[in-house]
Parts: sequence; C-alpha cells; structure tokens
Amino acid sequence: MTKTIVKYAVVDAFTDTPFKGNPAAVCWLEDIEKDDKWMQSVAAEFNISETCYLTPIVEHGQENPRFRLRWFTPVAEVELCGHATLAASHFLFQSGLVNSSTIEFSTLSGILTAKKIPDHEVNGSSNGESNASFYIELDFPVVPVSDYNDLEVSAISEILNGVSIVDVKKNTLDDIYVELPSAKDVAEFKPQFSKIKESPGRGIVITASAPTGSGFDFYSRFFCPKLGIDEDPVCGSAHCALAAYWHEKLGKCDFVAYQASPRSGVLHVHLDKANKRVLLRGKATTVMEGSLLV
Repeated sequence: MTKTIVKYAVVDAFTDTPFKGNPAAVCWLEDIEKDDKWMQSVAAEFNISETCYLTPIVEHGQENPRFRLRWFTPVAEVELCGHATLAASHFLFQSGLVNSSTIEFSTLSGILTAKKIPDHEVNGSSNGESNASFYIELDFPVVPVSDYNDLEVSAISEILNGVSIVDVKKNTLDDIYVELPSAKDVAEFKPQFSKIKESPGRGIVITASAPTGSGFDFYSRFFCPKLGIDEDPVCGSAHCALAAYWHEKLGKCDFVAYQASPRSGVLHVHLDKANKRVLLRGKATTVMEGSLLV
C-alpha cells in the first residue's frame, strides 16, 4: 500500500534566529484529507507548542489566496494561535506557493490575514537589503479583557509563589492576566507548573512594564500546562489582549513587546481600537523540513 506523504516544516516564529522565538510545525495537506484524530496524533508526535495544518481553498471568489488553517497543541485544538499563523505564513511565502503579498486564512476565529512587509518598511531605512528579509503582519481580532474577581486575587498570588500583584484581569478565552511590579519579576519568575495547572481558567499570563531605555514597552510570559504547554515561548494571541490592556495603562496604540521566556521573542503590536483589531508584526525562520509518512 502506497504511503501518503505530507510535507512539513518547523518554523521558529517571532524571531530571525534559529532556536529562539516559538517553534511551530506547519503541515501542508494540499488535497490530502485527514481527520481530527490524525491531526491530534501528529501534534502529539511533534510535541511542540503548536502544530498547524494548511489546506488551499481554490474557489472562494477573493482576490488574495485563501487557506484553511487549524491549530493543535499536543493535547487539544485551539481557536486562535498567533505564532503558528506567522509560521504558516512564512512557510507559504518562502516556499513559493503564493505570489501575493497578502494571504487569507479561514479559521475557527474567522478570516485572518497575513501580509508580507519588507524589512526596511518596518525599520524605516533602506540599506540595500533584498526582499528575502521581511516581516509578517497578522491582522487578528482584539481579545477583550475584564475585571477579575477580587476575592480570588490572593489565590492567584499563592499560585504564583506569593508574588506581589499590581492588577488581575481575565479575557474571553478564559486566560488570566496578572501584572507584576517589574519586568525583572516577570523575567526571573520561577513557575511551579503543578500549581498553575490547578489554577482557574485556561492559562496565566504575567506581564509588567518594560525597563526605561530597554526599547520595549512591556514584558510578558504565558503558562498553559492545561493545554500541554508548560510555557508558551512567544504567544501572539496573548498579545491580542495585552494590546488592549497596555493601551489603557500607557495611553498608546503602538508597542514593541518582549516575551521573556527562555527562548524569548519580539513582537511589534498595533491596536486598531476603532475596528477592534490587533496587528502583530514579527519575523520567522525555517529550521527543519521533512515529510510525514503516515
């Protein structure tokens, strides 16, 4: 019996340095039909924060190429994932599968777009760099945040090793956002994942304003052991809520964000408050290519 070959790539997102940022496996299904059980099994086999699946949508009546995109952690499918969308976009742009500078994705969170932007347009300079160096801009929905139950704040502090807490919010994806006193507190925090796994909600984001002169506006980290991800190295979707949160704190709509995980990553974030959208810009690099033989 002939084996079905599925091409894949592992892409490090929100970085241009291999083995930094957040890795995602991108599987190109093309005209291959695979069921949910297979997709979940492959995601468990890769055992990285996200595995995503791309299928072209040939007849959709739109100017830009469109693809069906699904995201899986090692244990579950998720509704929104920024870094795997960035990785999927990078895969399509680099492989020559698209000629357009804009791609559309049909997802559980609606239609998302990714745009290829030359490096010099982001950095504001033109130094002869080739078009091979580029950012990818993702257009995502804002994830609203709201007040957290004051009676449970002390419990959150205990889960976070008794750390001092400035503020606590929650978002519509059932994640808890905790502001700490300083960026140092965020960077040096030692998570106890067994405690975090027993916490309310889906996962916990810790954040703080960045040090003066650092070149960043805020730091963050995201812990989500319930989804099989102890720490998500760089989480794009978390910034769809962080953008709204730090807009209220800092009174601005444009941010340079640093995710202070051991792998680390940088995101350029714009909040379009009027249209309730967040634009996330970042780079990516392919570190592995291969084929699935099942």
